[in-house]
Amino acid sequence: MIGRVIKIFSDFYYVETDFGIVESKLRTVLKKQKQEIYTGDFVELEQFDKNSMQAFISAVKDRENLISRPKAANISQVIIVSALKEPDLSFEQLDRYIAHCEYHNIKPVLCFNKEDIDNSFELKQKIIDTYSKLNYDILFTSALKKTGIEELRPVLRANTTILCGQSGVGKSSLINAIFNEAKLRTLPVSDKTKRGVHTTRHCELIQLEADTFIVDTPGFSHLKFDFLMPYDVQKLFVEFSSKNIKCKFKNCLHISEEGCGAENIKMTMAKSRFESYLKFVNEAKEYALKISKSSVKNETSFKYNKNKIMTKISNKKRNLSRKTINQNIEIEET
Repeated sequence: MIGRVIKIFSDFYYVETDFGIVESKLRTVLKKQKQEIYTGDFVELEQFDKNSMQAFISAVKDRENLISRPKAANISQVIIVSALKEPDLSFEQLDRYIAHCEYHNIKPVLCFNKEDIDNSFELKQKIIDTYSKLNYDILFTSALKKTGIEELRPVLRANTTILCGQSGVGKSSLINAIFNEAKLRTLPVSDKTKRGVHTTRHCELIQLEADTFIVDTPGFSHLKFDFLMPYDVQKLFVEFSSKNIKCKFKNCLHISEEGCGAENIKMTMAKSRFESYLKFVNEAKEYALKISKSSVKNETSFKYNKNKIMTKISNKKRNLSRKTINQNIEIEET
């Protein structure tokens, strides 16, 4: 029986099937293989008990994609939800989410919620001026007054959409506004910290229509680019596409290098976007410095093969085996 994981809680996987939601556990062999399962995964079930609605997961189907944070599989689009107010809009944080989507090769939709609290022309115009020329779709909504909801519905239709953003921006409230039966728990922004309060504790796949799904996710903001080399950061900013770069240097960061031919990008790039780029590059530089100081590369004892972890032969043993083969060949030739 095939089903789709809609929620993971502790060691239990809740799988949507033709018979309903089945509470499932992972087969021991998959645990030994260190098989990871994520919300949105399609899985095979066996030993299904119709009375208790329980089963075991015996296999995981190949994924179309996997987003690392929040972890969800088989996603067709990402809607980044930001609040215009409460909490205040952070362009740097928004750029982090956008760059994260670009890293996973998924074009995001930008949704700005809480229009009922802040509907200032200046802020909305700055958003449009900054992101519309980058070909990102922009929506303004109010979950409270249900404005912009009808514009959001066709964007969601026939897609598996993950909603991401900081806590308190109104992701769960938007889902409730779109789908009244969802009844997800919501809380107001903290009066003390002026920050959002976590209400969603785990990723959950919610079906709106037959072919339309939303993944509600816990809010998060600590997203750093300390896993990339500095040169790779520009690949996450559409402004640095190859057609715009006239620079002759191969690994140029296009910041302040002498002779750089990408001055036109800095002139046309929004100030907030360039500031984000500089910050992300500095985070990547920390990673590059860490790598350069590491003289010994730790060899892992496992390798990945079709989303499964398998035992890996060490380099020492592999080289020894090759040496033996070569010796045997020499003996045969003599």
